[in-house]
Amino acid sequence: MTYQEVLANAREAMSKNCKACPVCNGRACTNHVPGPGAKGVGDTAIRNFDKWQEIRVNMDTIAEGGDPDTSLELFGKKFRFPFFAGPVGAVTMHYSDKYNDQSYNDILVKACAEGGIAAFTGDGLDANVMKVACEAIAAAGGLAVPTVKPWNQETIAEKMELVKASGSFAVAMDIDAAGLPFLKGMNPPAGSKTVEQLSEIAKMAGKPFIIKGVMTVRGALKAREAGAAAIVVSNHGGRVLDQCPATAEVLPAIVDALKGSGVKVLVDGGIRSGVDVFKALAMGADAVIIARPFVSAVYGGAEEGVKLYIDKIGGELADAMSMCGAKTLADITRDMIFVQ
Repeated sequence: MTYQEVLANAREAMSKNCKACPVCNGRACTNHVPGPGAKGVGDTAIRNFDKWQEIRVNMDTIAEGGDPDTSLELFGKKFRFPFFAGPVGAVTMHYSDKYNDQSYNDILVKACAEGGIAAFTGDGLDANVMKVACEAIAAAGGLAVPTVKPWNQETIAEKMELVKASGSFAVAMDIDAAGLPFLKGMNPPAGSKTVEQLSEIAKMAGKPFIIKGVMTVRGALKAREAGAAAIVVSNHGGRVLDQCPATAEVLPAIVDALKGSGVKVLVDGGIRSGVDVFKALAMGADAVIIARPFVSAVYGGAEEGVKLYIDKIGGELADAMSMCGAKTLADITRDMIFVQ
């Protein structure tokens, strides 16, 4: 099977909510929900993609030859590539009933682990979503990251028990999900968290705690104060608020603000190629998260589709490194990109 065949299969398997576009750029789905679209007009998802395309790479082949080393070490684990599959929930509602959250995570977590990377898994109103995700993570030897929604503290404590049983090497919270309607309606309240509340959650986790959904220097510094081991520069894929800047636009300032702090910086939002991954690393990110295209990979080819997509992005990254004179990830620097 080829990746193009995976996409063709995905188009047949998807509901009308997602078109499994050759390049997932936010234009075909815009504000269509359910589906991969957004509330509002969906302009942030489009901006995420477009801003990565405005950044160019500086070719320099007067350098040492040979295959580059694309491996990444994070929280005591070594990965084949510096990118991860992002968390996706409610796949039946958003994409089609070919899979539910359990079968989707079973495929994604296993295939990512076998492909040399890790998956972030999603969370949802149905308590079984986190339960089955953590079971899939345990079956993969803990090589994935469960992502807990910003519920009220009591619910989070319950979720953390499942996380601990999974043996995962880290845990994340997508604080950028705070605007979702089902969180606002909870009693006690859920959604936005104070530094003190996040600090309490980090202690509950008992393992590296990743705060996903940071879009400002101020937010990054608050995440550091709360005890985050890493942050994800993310606007929830452009799904929760129109008129946000793109993640590529705010990444450099956030990286600079956290320099020397020990807090790792990941980024997502519109990253769709290995060259985009290279650009993010050149801007100072430690790693990248890609979400929507992995849905097409699962729906179009199950484990084989995921592995093909991992190899595609990884191969593009290795090629960009070779053509820009980077032998290792540490060699990738800001002067290897061109920002007009």
